[in-house]
Amino acid sequence: MSKISDLLLIKKTLDGDTNAFGVLVNRHQDYIFNVIIKMLRNREEAEEIAQDTFIKAYEVLVSFKGEAKFSTWLFKIAYRKALDRIKKNKRSATLELVENLTEDASMDFESGLAIMLMEERKEIIKNCILKLPEIEAAIITLYYYEDQSVKEIADITNLSQDNIKVKLHRSRKLLYSFLENHIHPKIFSENGKA
Repeated sequence: MSKISDLLLIKKTLDGDTNAFGVLVNRHQDYIFNVIIKMLRNREEAEEIAQDTFIKAYEVLVSFKGEAKFSTWLFKIAYRKALDRIKKNKRSATLELVENLTEDASMDFESGLAIMLMEERKEIIKNCILKLPEIEAAIITLYYYEDQSVKEIADITNLSQDNIKVKLHRSRKLLYSFLENHIHPKIFSENGKA
């Protein structure tokens, strides 16, 4: 049995089939939650915002024109709702610039990642992404984990494509700084410490 397209499910929903919308929710809820939790860093708030995202999507589904993928349209709603919650919580995201990343360090970074065990690496990277400011964490998640293009992320965030590229570049550098201790453990020989 072939998978029913999002567009067909949207049409059925607009024709009054609420079960079709349930299929859309089941299909996209994990992706939406993953983006939101990386922005909010609070499971309860992320669950609430994910639910609000689908409620809002249902309410304005008639406005979906199919110009972008349905997932991109949903991510845009989720992203805006998460930003609203961040503003409500009066949290501000600040981006630290990590300068002078050398080509050799970048190569060491790649080599170090290859050595780590797969599950340990995933957990370390996930924890480091959570250290990023909320917007940058969402952009990294959308780009690397949700396979959204720079253009799609720009559509979701209402930032320019150039701004997305800059944020991706800076976020990678910042992630490198977070991951550096895991890749190059410092050995202290002084005072018998190892």
